[in-house]
Amino acid sequence: MKQKSSTNKSAKSAHEFSWTPYLFLFPAITFLCLTSFLPVLQAIYLSFTNYDFVGSPSFIGWQNYQNLWRDRTFWKVLGNTLVYLIFVVPSLVILPLALAILVNQKLRSIKFFRAVYYFPVIVSVVVAGIAWKWVYAENGILNYFLSIISFQPVKIPWLTDPKTAIFGIIAVVIWRGVGYYMVIYLAGLQAIPADLYEAAAIDGSDGWQKHFDITIPLMQPYIILVSIISSISAMKIFEEVYIMSQGGPANSTKTVVYYLYDKGFTSLEMGYASAIGVFLFLIIFIISITTFKFINPAKIV
Repeated sequence: MKQKSSTNKSAKSAHEFSWTPYLFLFPAITFLCLTSFLPVLQAIYLSFTNYDFVGSPSFIGWQNYQNLWRDRTFWKVLGNTLVYLIFVVPSLVILPLALAILVNQKLRSIKFFRAVYYFPVIVSVVVAGIAWKWVYAENGILNYFLSIISFQPVKIPWLTDPKTAIFGIIAVVIWRGVGYYMVIYLAGLQAIPADLYEAAAIDGSDGWQKHFDITIPLMQPYIILVSIISSISAMKIFEEVYIMSQGGPANSTKTVVYYLYDKGFTSLEMGYASAIGVFLFLIIFIISITTFKFINPAKIV
C-alpha cells in the first residue's frame, strides 16, 4: 500500500507544472517580441497612415494600398523580384545538392574543396559586390576572357544594359548562396546509412541511379527546407542590387525590398513603405505555405 502511494506521488510530481523552462525562455521570447513581433505590428499600423518621420502618423485608411495597386513602378519591381525567384530558387535547390553529393565522397583533400566552395558565403556582400562590378565592367575580366575566346573585342555592358543587368546580379546571388545550401545538404547526406547504398548496388542501382532511388527520396525534408529558405531570400534581395546597380538601369534590377527602402528612407514615405512591406510579407507567406504543402522534391532534379 505504501509502495502504491509513493508511486502515485511520484506520478503526480512528474505532472506538476513548473515555471523553470519558461523562465529560461523568457529573455529570448522578450527579445523576439521587441525585435520581430512588435515591429511587424508597427508596420501594419503605419501602413494605414501617412507618416514622414517629422509629424505624428495620420490615419488614412486603405489609401496606401490603393496607391500601391495603381503604382506602375511597384508592379515593375514586383516582376523583377519574381524573375529573381524563378531563376535563383531552382538553381539553389539543384546545384548545391549536386555539389554536396560530389564533396561527400571519401577523397583526398576533400575538406579543402568543401572550404573552397563555402568561401563565397563568408565573403562580405560589399566586397563581393564591388569585385563583381569590376568583373562585369566593359573593360573587366569577363569581357577580356570573352575577347580571347571570340578573337575579337567584346564590350558587353553587363550592368548597364536592362536586358543583361538582372541576370548579372542573379549570377552573383547564386554564386554566394551555393556553398551555404551545400552545407545543409551535406549534413543530410552524411545522415544516410551507407548500408542503403550497398543494398542498392546489389539490386543493380549504382552510379547516379542510386541517388535517384535513395538520396533524393531521403533528402526530401532538406530539399523542402532549402526551397523555402531560398524563396524567402530571393524575395528579399537587396544588398547585391544596392551595391552593384542601385536598381538601374531603368528600374530593371530593382526589387520590392529596394523599392521599399527607396520609398521609406529616400522619399520619407514611411506609411507607403510599410504597405509595401506588408504586401511583401503576404507574398512570402503564401509562397512558403505553397512550397511546404505542394512541392514534390523528386520532380526538382
